[in-house]
Amino acid sequence: MLTKDLLRVSRAGGGYQPRFAGREHRPLAARVIGIYQGHVGEPRGSLESSLEELERGIGGVGDSSNTGSTDGGNQRPVDEFKLIRGFGALLDRETTVQTEAPLEPVRARRAAFEAAEAVGGVASEEERAMALVGAGETLEISADDIAASLYADLEDRQIIEEVDTRWSPDELLAQYNLSLAQTALFDATEIHVRSSDPKALISAIKRLRLMYEIEKTTDGREVVVTGPTHLFRATRRYGTRFARLLRTVAKTEEWRLEATVDDRGTERTMTLSSEDPVSVPDAEPVVDVSFDSGVESEFAARVGAVDLEWDLVREPEALESGTRVMIPDFAFEYQHADFRVYLEIMGFWTPEYVEKKLEELENLEDVDMMVAVDESLGVGEEIAARDHRAIPYSKSVRLKDVASVLREFESDLVAESVASLPETIEPDDDAVTLSSLAETYGVSEDALAEPSYPDHELVGRTLVRPAVLEELEAKIEDGMDLADAEAVFESYGVSDSSALLSRLGYGVDWEGLSGGTVRER
Repeated sequence: MLTKDLLRVSRAGGGYQPRFAGREHRPLAARVIGIYQGHVGEPRGSLESSLEELERGIGGVGDSSNTGSTDGGNQRPVDEFKLIRGFGALLDRETTVQTEAPLEPVRARRAAFEAAEAVGGVASEEERAMALVGAGETLEISADDIAASLYADLEDRQIIEEVDTRWSPDELLAQYNLSLAQTALFDATEIHVRSSDPKALISAIKRLRLMYEIEKTTDGREVVVTGPTHLFRATRRYGTRFARLLRTVAKTEEWRLEATVDDRGTERTMTLSSEDPVSVPDAEPVVDVSFDSGVESEFAARVGAVDLEWDLVREPEALESGTRVMIPDFAFEYQHADFRVYLEIMGFWTPEYVEKKLEELENLEDVDMMVAVDESLGVGEEIAARDHRAIPYSKSVRLKDVASVLREFESDLVAESVASLPETIEPDDDAVTLSSLAETYGVSEDALAEPSYPDHELVGRTLVRPAVLEELEAKIEDGMDLADAEAVFESYGVSDSSALLSRLGYGVDWEGLSGGTVRER
């Protein structure tokens, strides 16, 4: 983005359109790049003087009356002045400066001011020279070195160390046009976006924590994003994220954006599309952005650290909600059946946005939805009245609360899967784990607690034939090395050595962490 004082827009006809740089500005971009590269090793002030000379060459400096609108023909000089300064602002980010002085400037100033006080103040060149000599004697360097160090850290005296850009003039134009469009979007209150890659668009919106909704239109769908001035108070952080969304939008092959902009109290409309010279020349669409207050990322991390019968899906498919479309934050997929429970996290939202979300929840049909709602919003009862499970939270969503609701769904799903199982199950294998059997029947291990197993005995979480147990009982002896006993069990396909030893009447005398000895109990 550029600073707002460098914004170049046309307000012709009541609109609000960025004045993009075109091919005709390529020579100007090349000259600005050349000025920066040509001043490596020189003071910053010399660079500024060359830029001002370029501005005077196009007649774009000095008329203070030309600081208002850039619409009229008499404003073109100021418009060109802003263009040069815009190029410079982008190149400044690629420029490294350093302070070159015989002595650290702060130390030199302190010594010089103390020496000036010692001679009763400085009112003439002679007194200044005496103060510099005194400061030099104190620090044991020459008066000339003191003079050269005094103000070497001022911006215009700093030395251009490096201009680290490989931009060609065309690439600088592309960088400028993207930054100009982003700056124009900073004061938007609402944008309507259509994109050939809607999934990437929604993903970026969620990562940037922008408030949005998806509306159906006569010829498709469009995403409506609410801008920073619709919050209780506009914030620069939100406004910057709002503008950065353009990086993802412009990355796609076809897109169209219509924004409502608050132009110093006047509402104007800006329209951009893939036909405009807005592209993303060298960066990812959205750099890593933390979730809003870390609620969602923290929750996802905690889910991944526990063993659930559910798989967490981020940004699942869209759900139909009347004339809109809703994409919940998460979905939980049951591992043993084709069943999903969705989770929406309602955090810091405006009252208007909360009302829209409640309306979306009202219009969802045949969807199992959990809504984690910030207690400060006070809408838990309204969510429950819409037949969704409200889970209040403060600062972070408790996994225990979500897991409790999931277990309720599990109970019904287990009951349904039990009904599909035979009353008796007779596995072919001599030993088979419940997890393997559950996978075979497509049910959870809990569902396998209902059938009977006439040919097997349940030992721990493994079904074992009685004949196998008899053979193992004959092979296991008191004082046997634990590793040897485990090798015998594995030869029969049994890995739960602890449960099997207990069933055979043995325990283990442990020898540190390295192993143990089988002992009869």
